[in-house]
Amino acid sequence: MGSFEYYLIGINVLGFILYLINMWLYDHTAESNVDKLLTIVSLLGGSAGPLLAILLFDRKSVKQNMMSRVFVVCVFIIQVVLFLMYKGHHAEVLNFEAWKVFTEHKYVLIYLGIINVVTFIVFAIDKLNAIGHRTRIRIVTLLGLAFMGGSLGGLLAMYLLHHKTKKDYFTVGIPLIMLMQVVVVFYVLNMG
Repeated sequence: MGSFEYYLIGINVLGFILYLINMWLYDHTAESNVDKLLTIVSLLGGSAGPLLAILLFDRKSVKQNMMSRVFVVCVFIIQVVLFLMYKGHHAEVLNFEAWKVFTEHKYVLIYLGIINVVTFIVFAIDKLNAIGHRTRIRIVTLLGLAFMGGSLGGLLAMYLLHHKTKKDYFTVGIPLIMLMQVVVVFYVLNMG
């Protein structure tokens, strides 16, 4: 292992510990937390540590931790792709012709069309339920649909229907999910 791999191990151990400290602070104090520091550590390559801490110790999704979950998962996936590219797991010549690949594999376009329409409809149903003071659709479901490829439908629904536009886990989360999806598509186009 080289120094870069040791760095990644160290920064992820730090991220794991910081997430556990953050959990404890949220449970035992009014406003003290280390969210900003945890964000910086995650961006510096330490997103796997917090993700592991979430999977092991903080499995309950609530509004208060939703943004950190979306952030950590998206940053982790982007970092995995970047690490694979860094390690040389890509084609010799980079391909930027996503539309050509999508037209060759029409089932992917059909899937993306369906999941985006479904996501838009589910957001619309949640908006109608909010107006009518009825049972709402869970945040995890809405974000999950966006994560599964429906991020464009979710973003359109948010701004066309004026729904969830004041919640950072949607206003920041869905564009971050879209960025992560673009990075994954780019990598899939260029796998070696």
